[in-house]
Amino acid sequence: MTRAVLSLGSNLGDRLAHLRAAVAALGDAVLVVSGVYETPPWGDADQPAYLNTAVMVADPAATPRDWLERARAAERAAGRVRDPERRFGPRTLDVDVIAVWDAAGEPVLSDDRELTLPHPRAHLRAFVLRPWIDIEPHGRLPGHGWLTDLLNAEPLAGDALELSPRPDLALESTP
Repeated sequence: MTRAVLSLGSNLGDRLAHLRAAVAALGDAVLVVSGVYETPPWGDADQPAYLNTAVMVADPAATPRDWLERARAAERAAGRVRDPERRFGPRTLDVDVIAVWDAAGEPVLSDDRELTLPHPRAHLRAFVLRPWIDIEPHGRLPGHGWLTDLLNAEPLAGDALELSPRPDLALESTP
C-alpha cells in the first residue's frame, strides 16, 4: 500500500469544477481533502489567481508512478495543455505528487526526472503547505521537516499571508 499527498491547483476556466473533477477521478483512494484556498500565481505573476487544495490518498496496489499517472490523467481530463515556453503559466488543472509513503509508512525517495520525491519545491510553496496542514496538522515533509515550521519560515511567511481560505467553496458534498 502507498499513501500520498497530492497538491491540486487551477486558474483557468471553472476552477472549482476542475478541482472537483480531479477529486472525483481519484475515487475511493481519497482519504481526506483540505479546504480550498485562493492564491496568487507563483513563478509567473501575469496570470489569474489559483484555487488550491491538498488531497491525501491511499491505495494498496498503487506505486509512486501510479500516482503520477493518475495526476496526469486528471490534468488531461481537464484539458490541460503544457506550454513549453511558459513553465509556471496558467493551467486548467495542475496536480503534483508531493510525497509518497510505502506500506511501512516510510517516505519514498526518488530522483527520477519525471517523479522527484518528495516534490523538490514543496517546501517553498505556501499554497502546498497550508492546505496540507489542514489534512495533516502534525505532518512532515520528508527531508525538510514539520509543515508548520516550513510555512512560518522565511521567505514563506509572507506568501502564507496572501493565501485566502475559501470556506464557501466545497469540494465534497456532505451526507
